[in-house]
Amino acid sequence: MIIRKPTLIAAAFCGIFASSSVLAKITADEAARLGNDLTPIGAEKAANKDGSIPAWTGGITTPPASYKPGMHHPDPYADDKILFTIDKSNVAEYKDYLSPGQIELFNTYPDTFKMNIYPTRRSASYPQFVYDATKKYATTAELVEGGNGIKNTAVGVPFPIPKDGLEAIWNHLLRFRGLSIERSGGQAAPTASGSYNYVGFDEQLLVEYSSPEATPEKLQESNILFKFKQKVTEPARLAGTALLVHETMDQILTPRQAWTYNSGQRRVRRAPNVAYDAPGTAADSLRTTDDFDMFNGSPNRYNWTLKGKQELYIPYNSYKLHSDKLSYDDILQAGHINPEHVRYEKHRVWVVEANLKEGTRHIYKKRVFYIDEDSWQVHVTDIYDNRDQMYRVAMAHGLNYYEVPTHWSTLEVYHDLNSRRYLAIGLDNQEKMYDFSKSFNDNEFTSSALRREGR
Repeated sequence: MIIRKPTLIAAAFCGIFASSSVLAKITADEAARLGNDLTPIGAEKAANKDGSIPAWTGGITTPPASYKPGMHHPDPYADDKILFTIDKSNVAEYKDYLSPGQIELFNTYPDTFKMNIYPTRRSASYPQFVYDATKKYATTAELVEGGNGIKNTAVGVPFPIPKDGLEAIWNHLLRFRGLSIERSGGQAAPTASGSYNYVGFDEQLLVEYSSPEATPEKLQESNILFKFKQKVTEPARLAGTALLVHETMDQILTPRQAWTYNSGQRRVRRAPNVAYDAPGTAADSLRTTDDFDMFNGSPNRYNWTLKGKQELYIPYNSYKLHSDKLSYDDILQAGHINPEHVRYEKHRVWVVEANLKEGTRHIYKKRVFYIDEDSWQVHVTDIYDNRDQMYRVAMAHGLNYYEVPTHWSTLEVYHDLNSRRYLAIGLDNQEKMYDFSKSFNDNEFTSSALRREGR
């Protein structure tokens, strides 16, 4: 098979490349491309040259006929067959479509790690009001000084035609995931032998930024992007531990606000350290706080560079992995999750490199994010330590929650190459499904509510 080496398109692919710290806003002519040769949120609408990535035709616009609210989502592509499989024997043939971290997984687990490649389905879609807001504010959205916040935008993708890496990562941070979401699930960190303990969570998310009624003025006044609450439900020794986060729009004006409830002490405490490289909740130190959702929080400790675009094999349309027909034992095994349940497809991704600023600290010196052009979801992250060695590799297994619709991960997997362990977070096969129809109010996201949740 002849492999066409992908082109790493310059960051100027959509227009102006910004080399200064002051970025030019999207022009009216550039914004006019949204919904024409670009999708409503800025992806290339056309197929790639060889047709292995098809044209975007709107994504999934209606749920399958068999779907009913509350179900684990039936696979609309269940009849697709595997095109080919990449394993250690042929990985060199496909290296141009793999990240360095993905290649390292083949080297680390040569006998067991593989990638089943399926036809590419550009299924990502969002509500029309998200598309409308993206176009409406495309020419006004801008970063606050230093890039540690955002202004003059609401609801949609703030920078559908990004001029630098900071704008691209803010698109990931603010991508549409629904309005009020309640979800149950958990995580597991298998040992080298494959044994694991399940940690259960109940989570609630209220996204003020994405509300159809949101305006730049209202968001500036409240300075809140979203509110997030998490409670540990099992095992018994951790049950009742809870976390509350208020994520701010301008983090210079007001940094992230966080509180924790410790079930042993029975008290709520402010938690300013719930950020950056603080260890994630009950994660055996296999992820940092800002790893959650592939990246979250303030970007101010890194210099961000938009490297361009490339074609990459990424986890996508992961309905099989999401199925309630699977148990956690079916998915979790030593070294990595069971590759028989994982679907990979070729997609165009934005490549964003984050390098630690001089004078700041983080256990990660460099991170390279591969962001799906159709959804602004980070699907793969390569993470380097302070010796410039590959340290961790993270992959988000996404699908279209078509009742919303939104493209979001069903499972995130963080591979630690040094310990040869991984953390799988978002396990929900044996739990009730995400509920995007919940209606929350602000008083459910206060420190008093956190205390009640913990008890």
